[in-house]
Amino acid sequence: MTQGAGLEATAGTMAAVPPVPAYGASTPPGPVPPAPAPAPLPDGYTPTEKLPVVGPGHTIADTRLVPPQDRPTVALTSVTEPGADPLADGEGPGPLYVVGDVHGYHDELRQALAAQGLIDDKGSWAAGNARLWFLGDFTDRGPDGIGVIDLVMQLSAEAAAAGGYCKALMGNHELLLIGAKRFGDTPVNSGAGTASFQAAWLLNGGQRTDMERLEDHHLQWMSRLDAMAEEDGHLLVHSDTTAYLEYGDSIEAVNDTVTETLQRSDADECWDLFRKFTKRFAFRDEDAGPTAVRELLGTYGGERIVHGHSPIPYLLGEVGSEDGEDDGAPAVEGPHVYADNLAVAMDGGVTMAGKLLVVQLPLDT
Repeated sequence: MTQGAGLEATAGTMAAVPPVPAYGASTPPGPVPPAPAPAPLPDGYTPTEKLPVVGPGHTIADTRLVPPQDRPTVALTSVTEPGADPLADGEGPGPLYVVGDVHGYHDELRQALAAQGLIDDKGSWAAGNARLWFLGDFTDRGPDGIGVIDLVMQLSAEAAAAGGYCKALMGNHELLLIGAKRFGDTPVNSGAGTASFQAAWLLNGGQRTDMERLEDHHLQWMSRLDAMAEEDGHLLVHSDTTAYLEYGDSIEAVNDTVTETLQRSDADECWDLFRKFTKRFAFRDEDAGPTAVRELLGTYGGERIVHGHSPIPYLLGEVGSEDGEDDGAPAVEGPHVYADNLAVAMDGGVTMAGKLLVVQLPLDT
Protein backbone atom coordinates (compact mmCIF):
# COMPACT_ATOMS: atom_id res chain seq x y z
CA MET A 1 0.00 0.00 0.00
CA THR A 2 1.10 3.51 -0.72
CA GLN A 3 1.21 5.36 2.55
CA GLY A 4 0.19 8.46 2.44
CA ALA A 5 -18.96 11.97 11.42
CA GLY A 6 -21.16 12.64 10.34
CA LEU A 7 -24.63 14.04 10.89
CA GLU A 8 -26.78 13.39 7.87
CA ALA A 9 -28.64 16.23 6.21
CA THR A 10 -31.36 15.90 3.64
CA ALA A 11 -30.21 16.61 0.09
CA GLY A 12 -31.91 19.38 -1.78
CA THR A 13 -31.81 21.65 1.27
CA MET A 14 -28.24 22.85 0.88
CA ALA A 15 -29.29 26.50 0.71
CA ALA A 16 -30.61 26.12 4.24
CA VAL A 17 -27.36 24.80 5.67
CA PRO A 18 -25.36 27.66 7.19
CA PRO A 19 -21.58 27.72 7.03
CA VAL A 20 -20.01 26.41 10.22
CA PRO A 21 -17.62 28.94 11.81
CA ALA A 22 -14.35 27.80 13.34
CA TYR A 23 -14.51 26.95 17.01
CA GLY A 24 -14.46 30.10 19.05
CA ALA A 25 -15.37 32.28 16.05
CA SER A 26 -18.37 34.58 16.16
CA THR A 27 -21.39 34.07 13.92
CA PRO A 28 -21.24 36.31 10.81
CA PRO A 29 -23.75 39.20 10.70
CA GLY A 30 -27.01 38.96 8.85
CA PRO A 31 -29.95 36.61 9.02
CA VAL A 32 -29.13 32.92 8.98
CA PRO A 33 -31.81 30.52 7.71
CA PRO A 34 -32.55 27.67 10.07
CA ALA A 35 -30.84 24.36 9.34
CA PRO A 36 -33.10 21.52 8.24
CA ALA A 37 -34.11 18.90 10.76
CA PRO A 38 -31.78 15.91 10.41
CA ALA A 39 -33.11 12.60 9.22
CA PRO A 40 -33.36 9.78 11.80
CA LEU A 41 -30.02 8.12 12.38
CA PRO A 42 -29.49 4.37 11.88
CA ASP A 43 -28.61 2.16 14.83
CA GLY A 44 -25.02 2.52 15.96
CA TYR A 45 -24.54 5.82 14.07
CA THR A 46 -22.94 8.40 16.35
CA PRO A 47 -22.33 11.83 14.76
CA THR A 48 -19.31 13.69 16.10
CA GLU A 49 -21.29 16.92 15.81
CA LYS A 50 -23.17 15.80 18.91
CA LEU A 51 -20.11 15.34 21.11
CA PRO A 52 -20.58 17.52 24.19
CA VAL A 53 -18.22 20.22 25.41
CA VAL A 54 -16.50 19.12 28.59
CA GLY A 55 -15.39 21.41 31.38
CA PRO A 56 -14.67 21.36 35.10
CA GLY A 57 -17.63 21.08 37.39
CA HIS A 58 -19.65 19.00 34.96
CA THR A 59 -18.31 15.50 35.60
CA ILE A 60 -20.95 12.81 35.41
CA ALA A 61 -20.22 9.32 36.72
CA ASP A 62 -22.34 7.48 34.17
CA THR A 63 -22.15 3.87 35.31
CA ARG A 64 -24.16 2.81 32.29
CA LEU A 65 -21.23 3.81 30.10
CA VAL A 66 -18.04 3.06 31.99
CA PRO A 67 -17.71 1.49 35.42
CA PRO A 68 -15.48 3.50 37.80
CA GLN A 69 -12.98 0.67 38.07
CA ASP A 70 -12.42 0.80 34.29
CA ARG A 71 -10.98 4.31 34.21
CA PRO A 72 -7.17 3.99 34.20
CA THR A 73 -6.29 7.15 32.28
CA VAL A 74 -2.53 7.16 31.77
CA ALA A 75 -0.39 10.19 32.51
CA LEU A 76 2.16 11.20 29.90
CA THR A 77 5.44 10.03 31.37
CA SER A 78 8.72 9.10 29.76
CA VAL A 79 9.40 5.41 29.29
CA THR A 80 13.11 5.88 28.57
CA GLU A 81 15.97 5.81 31.01
CA PRO A 82 17.14 9.20 32.31
CA GLY A 83 19.84 10.60 30.09
CA ALA A 84 19.09 8.20 27.25
CA ASP A 85 18.51 9.55 23.76
CA PRO A 86 15.47 7.72 22.38
CA LEU A 87 15.89 9.40 19.00
CA ALA A 88 19.52 8.52 18.42
CA ASP A 89 20.30 6.64 15.25
CA GLY A 90 21.09 3.00 15.73
CA GLU A 91 20.48 -0.42 14.38
CA GLY A 92 16.88 -1.54 14.06
CA PRO A 93 13.77 0.62 14.16
CA GLY A 94 13.64 3.69 16.32
CA PRO A 95 11.12 4.49 19.06
CA LEU A 96 7.42 4.42 18.17
CA TYR A 97 5.09 7.40 18.68
CA VAL A 98 1.40 7.90 17.97
CA VAL A 99 -0.69 11.06 17.58
CA GLY A 100 -4.38 11.33 18.36
CA ASP A 101 -7.02 13.35 16.49
CA VAL A 102 -5.74 16.79 15.44
CA HIS A 103 -8.85 18.35 13.82
CA GLY A 104 -7.17 21.40 12.37
CA TYR A 105 -5.28 22.49 15.50
CA HIS A 106 -2.00 23.08 13.71
CA ASP A 107 -0.27 25.17 16.38
CA GLU A 108 -1.18 22.73 19.14
CA LEU A 109 0.16 19.88 17.02
CA ARG A 110 3.51 21.59 16.54
CA GLN A 111 3.78 22.25 20.27
CA ALA A 112 2.98 18.63 21.13
CA LEU A 113 5.47 17.24 18.59
CA ALA A 114 8.17 19.63 19.77
CA ALA A 115 7.55 18.63 23.40
CA GLN A 116 8.43 15.05 22.46
CA GLY A 117 11.54 16.13 20.54
CA LEU A 118 10.09 14.98 17.22
CA ILE A 119 10.42 18.37 15.49
CA ASP A 120 12.67 21.36 15.99
CA ASP A 121 11.68 24.98 16.54
CA LYS A 122 11.30 25.45 12.78
CA GLY A 123 8.86 22.55 12.49
CA SER A 124 11.32 20.18 10.77
CA TRP A 125 11.85 16.52 11.61
CA ALA A 126 14.37 16.15 14.43
CA ALA A 127 13.79 12.56 15.50
CA GLY A 128 16.29 10.55 13.46
CA ASN A 129 15.05 6.99 12.97
CA ALA A 130 11.95 7.38 15.14
CA ARG A 131 8.61 6.09 13.86
CA LEU A 132 5.55 8.33 14.03
CA TRP A 133 1.95 7.35 13.29
CA PHE A 134 -1.01 9.72 13.04
CA LEU A 135 -4.35 8.06 13.78
CA GLY A 136 -6.42 10.22 11.41
CA ASP A 137 -8.86 13.16 11.53
CA PHE A 138 -6.57 16.01 10.45
CA THR A 139 -9.28 18.47 9.43
CA ASP A 140 -12.65 19.98 10.43
CA ARG A 141 -13.63 21.89 13.58
CA GLY A 142 -10.22 23.52 14.07
CA PRO A 143 -8.82 26.52 12.16
CA ASP A 144 -6.12 25.02 9.90
CA GLY A 145 -6.76 21.50 8.67
CA ILE A 146 -4.82 21.99 5.43
CA GLY A 147 -1.86 23.28 7.43
CA VAL A 148 -1.98 20.05 9.45
CA ILE A 149 -2.00 17.92 6.30
CA ASP A 150 0.89 19.91 4.84
CA LEU A 151 2.91 19.40 8.02
CA VAL A 152 2.28 15.63 8.07
CA MET A 153 3.27 15.35 4.40
CA GLN A 154 6.41 17.39 5.05
CA LEU A 155 7.39 15.27 8.05
CA SER A 156 6.80 12.08 6.06
CA ALA A 157 9.44 13.15 3.53
CA GLU A 158 11.90 14.45 6.13
CA ALA A 159 11.59 11.39 8.38
CA ALA A 160 12.22 9.02 5.48
CA ALA A 161 15.38 10.96 4.58
CA ALA A 162 16.57 10.67 8.20
CA GLY A 163 16.06 6.92 8.43
CA GLY A 164 12.73 6.99 10.27
CA TYR A 165 9.20 7.40 9.06
CA CYS A 166 6.02 9.37 9.58
CA LYS A 167 2.80 7.69 8.45
CA ALA A 168 -0.91 8.30 8.80
CA LEU A 169 -4.21 6.43 8.94
CA MET A 170 -7.55 7.22 7.35
CA GLY A 171 -10.05 8.86 9.69
CA ASN A 172 -13.75 9.39 9.14
CA HIS A 173 -13.16 13.12 8.64
CA GLU A 174 -10.76 12.43 5.78
CA LEU A 175 -13.54 10.40 4.16
CA LEU A 176 -15.95 13.25 4.83
CA LEU A 177 -13.70 15.90 3.27
CA ILE A 178 -12.93 13.71 0.24
CA GLY A 179 -16.64 13.12 -0.25
CA ALA A 180 -17.55 16.80 0.11
CA LYS A 181 -14.97 17.75 -2.51
CA ARG A 182 -15.77 14.96 -4.99
CA PHE A 183 -19.53 14.66 -4.66
CA GLY A 184 -20.71 17.97 -3.18
CA ASP A 185 -24.48 17.93 -2.74
CA THR A 186 -25.02 14.80 -4.85
CA PRO A 187 -27.76 12.80 -3.07
CA VAL A 188 -26.62 9.57 -1.41
CA ASN A 189 -28.62 6.78 0.15
CA SER A 190 -27.78 7.11 3.82
CA GLY A 191 -29.90 4.30 5.22
CA ALA A 192 -32.01 6.90 7.01
CA GLY A 193 -33.21 8.97 4.08
CA THR A 194 -31.40 10.96 1.44
CA ALA A 195 -28.27 12.85 2.46
CA SER A 196 -25.23 14.55 0.92
CA PHE A 197 -21.54 14.77 1.77
CA GLN A 198 -21.58 18.56 1.53
CA ALA A 199 -24.31 18.96 4.10
CA ALA A 200 -22.75 16.41 6.46
CA TRP A 201 -19.33 18.06 6.14
CA LEU A 202 -20.70 21.50 7.04
CA LEU A 203 -22.69 20.15 9.95
CA ASN A 204 -19.65 18.34 11.31
CA GLY A 205 -17.27 21.26 11.52
CA GLY A 206 -16.19 21.61 7.89
CA GLN A 207 -14.15 24.79 7.44
CA ARG A 208 -14.65 26.72 4.20
CA THR A 209 -11.05 27.93 4.34
CA ASP A 210 -9.91 24.30 4.24
CA MET A 211 -12.04 23.62 1.17
CA GLU A 212 -10.68 26.72 -0.55
CA ARG A 213 -7.07 25.60 0.07
CA LEU A 214 -7.64 21.92 -0.70
CA GLU A 215 -5.59 20.89 -3.75
CA ASP A 216 -5.36 17.75 -5.85
CA HIS A 217 -2.21 16.52 -4.13
CA HIS A 218 -3.98 16.72 -0.75
CA LEU A 219 -6.85 14.64 -2.11
CA GLN A 220 -4.52 12.08 -3.66
CA TRP A 221 -2.58 11.75 -0.42
CA MET A 222 -5.70 11.31 1.71
CA SER A 223 -7.23 8.83 -0.74
CA ARG A 224 -4.22 6.52 -0.37
CA LEU A 225 -4.10 6.45 3.42
CA ASP A 226 -4.27 3.04 5.05
CA ALA A 227 -7.16 2.20 7.34
CA MET A 228 -5.12 0.12 9.81
CA ALA A 229 -1.58 -0.97 10.62
CA GLU A 230 0.32 -3.09 13.16
CA GLU A 231 3.46 -1.87 14.90
CA ASP A 232 5.28 -3.63 17.73
CA GLY A 233 2.20 -5.55 18.80
CA HIS A 234 -0.08 -2.51 18.57
CA LEU A 235 -3.03 -2.65 16.16
CA LEU A 236 -3.45 0.96 15.04
CA VAL A 237 -6.88 2.09 13.84
CA HIS A 238 -8.78 5.35 13.79
CA SER A 239 -12.24 4.33 14.99
CA ASP A 240 -13.22 2.28 18.02
CA THR A 241 -15.51 0.09 15.94
CA THR A 242 -15.61 -3.47 14.65
CA ALA A 243 -16.73 -2.25 11.21
CA TYR A 244 -13.23 -2.99 9.88
CA LEU A 245 -14.22 -6.67 9.89
CA GLU A 246 -16.66 -5.94 7.05
CA TYR A 247 -13.80 -4.97 4.73
CA GLY A 248 -11.42 -7.92 4.96
CA ASP A 249 -9.85 -10.57 7.17
CA SER A 250 -6.32 -9.15 7.08
CA ILE A 251 -4.77 -5.70 7.41
CA GLU A 252 -3.74 -5.76 3.75
CA ALA A 253 -7.23 -6.79 2.61
CA VAL A 254 -8.92 -4.01 4.61
CA ASN A 255 -6.51 -1.38 3.31
CA ASP A 256 -6.92 -2.57 -0.28
CA THR A 257 -10.72 -2.57 -0.01
CA VAL A 258 -10.85 0.96 1.39
CA THR A 259 -8.47 2.29 -1.29
CA GLU A 260 -10.35 0.54 -4.10
CA THR A 261 -13.67 1.90 -2.82
CA LEU A 262 -12.35 5.46 -2.97
CA GLN A 263 -10.84 4.91 -6.42
CA ARG A 264 -14.21 3.81 -7.83
CA SER A 265 -15.67 7.21 -6.83
CA ASP A 266 -19.14 5.83 -6.25
CA ALA A 267 -20.93 8.30 -3.95
CA ASP A 268 -23.10 5.69 -2.25
CA GLU A 269 -20.17 3.33 -1.63
CA CYS A 270 -18.06 6.14 -0.20
CA TRP A 271 -20.93 7.29 2.00
CA ASP A 272 -21.38 3.78 3.39
CA LEU A 273 -17.66 3.63 4.16
CA PHE A 274 -17.77 7.02 5.87
CA ARG A 275 -20.91 6.12 7.85
CA LYS A 276 -19.39 2.88 9.16
CA PHE A 277 -16.17 4.66 10.15
CA THR A 278 -18.21 7.08 12.32
CA LYS A 279 -19.37 4.27 14.59
CA ARG A 280 -17.80 4.24 18.02
CA PHE A 281 -17.76 2.80 21.56
CA ALA A 282 -17.48 -0.86 20.48
CA PHE A 283 -14.91 -1.49 23.23
CA ARG A 284 -16.56 0.46 26.06
CA ASP A 285 -19.00 -2.06 27.50
CA GLU A 286 -17.56 -3.91 30.51
CA ASP A 287 -18.42 -7.34 29.11
CA ALA A 288 -18.80 -6.97 25.34
CA GLY A 289 -15.94 -4.48 24.94
CA PRO A 290 -13.00 -6.81 25.61
CA THR A 291 -14.68 -9.45 23.43
CA ALA A 292 -14.88 -6.99 20.53
CA VAL A 293 -11.22 -6.04 20.96
CA ARG A 294 -10.15 -9.68 21.03
CA GLU A 295 -12.09 -10.34 17.84
CA LEU A 296 -10.18 -7.60 16.03
CA LEU A 297 -6.83 -8.67 17.48
CA GLY A 298 -7.54 -12.29 16.62
CA THR A 299 -8.31 -11.35 13.03
CA TYR A 300 -5.64 -8.73 12.32
CA GLY A 301 -2.91 -9.47 14.86
CA GLY A 302 -1.39 -7.47 17.66
CA GLU A 303 -1.73 -7.53 21.43
CA ARG A 304 -3.44 -4.18 22.02
CA ILE A 305 -5.58 -1.80 19.96
CA VAL A 306 -4.66 1.90 19.81
CA HIS A 307 -7.38 4.17 18.42
CA GLY A 308 -8.56 7.77 18.15
CA HIS A 309 -12.03 8.99 17.14
CA SER A 310 -13.86 9.01 20.51
CA PRO A 311 -12.71 11.84 22.82
CA ILE A 312 -11.59 10.43 26.16
CA PRO A 313 -13.87 12.66 28.29
CA TYR A 314 -16.87 11.50 26.29
CA LEU A 315 -15.71 7.89 26.33
CA LEU A 316 -15.60 8.09 30.12
CA GLY A 317 -19.02 9.73 30.42
CA GLU A 318 -17.46 12.93 31.82
CA VAL A 319 -19.71 15.21 29.84
CA GLY A 320 -20.51 18.89 30.23
CA SER A 321 -22.77 21.43 28.63
CA GLU A 322 -22.70 22.75 25.08
CA ASP A 323 -23.65 26.29 26.10
CA GLY A 324 -20.11 27.63 25.70
CA GLU A 325 -19.88 28.76 29.33
CA ASP A 326 -17.10 26.35 30.28
CA ASP A 327 -13.68 27.91 29.80
CA GLY A 328 -11.61 25.26 31.54
CA ALA A 329 -10.15 22.12 29.98
CA PRO A 330 -11.26 18.59 30.80
CA ALA A 331 -8.85 16.65 32.95
CA VAL A 332 -7.09 14.65 30.22
CA GLU A 333 -3.50 13.93 31.14
CA GLY A 334 -2.80 11.06 28.79
CA PRO A 335 -4.23 8.09 26.91
CA HIS A 336 -7.07 6.06 28.40
CA VAL A 337 -6.43 2.32 28.79
CA TYR A 338 -9.55 0.18 29.10
CA ALA A 339 -11.30 -3.04 27.94
CA ASP A 340 -9.21 -5.32 30.16
CA ASN A 341 -6.13 -3.25 29.24
CA LEU A 342 -6.53 -4.29 25.61
CA ALA A 343 -7.50 -0.87 24.19
CA VAL A 344 -5.82 2.55 24.30
CA ALA A 345 -7.85 5.66 23.46
CA MET A 346 -5.77 8.53 22.03
CA ASP A 347 -8.29 11.30 21.26
CA GLY A 348 -7.63 13.77 24.06
CA GLY A 349 -10.53 16.00 23.02
CA VAL A 350 -8.64 18.96 21.56
CA THR A 351 -11.90 20.18 19.99
CA MET A 352 -13.43 20.22 23.48
CA ALA A 353 -10.61 22.30 25.00
CA GLY A 354 -8.87 19.08 25.95
CA LYS A 355 -5.41 17.89 24.99
CA LEU A 356 -3.75 16.89 21.74
CA LEU A 357 -1.94 13.67 22.62
CA VAL A 358 1.45 12.60 21.25
CA VAL A 359 2.81 9.61 23.16
CA GLN A 360 5.51 6.98 22.91
CA LEU A 361 4.54 3.31 22.78
CA PRO A 362 4.54 1.01 24.60
CA LEU A 363 2.88 2.82 27.47
CA ASP A 364 4.58 2.52 30.83
CA THR A 365 1.63 0.79 32.50
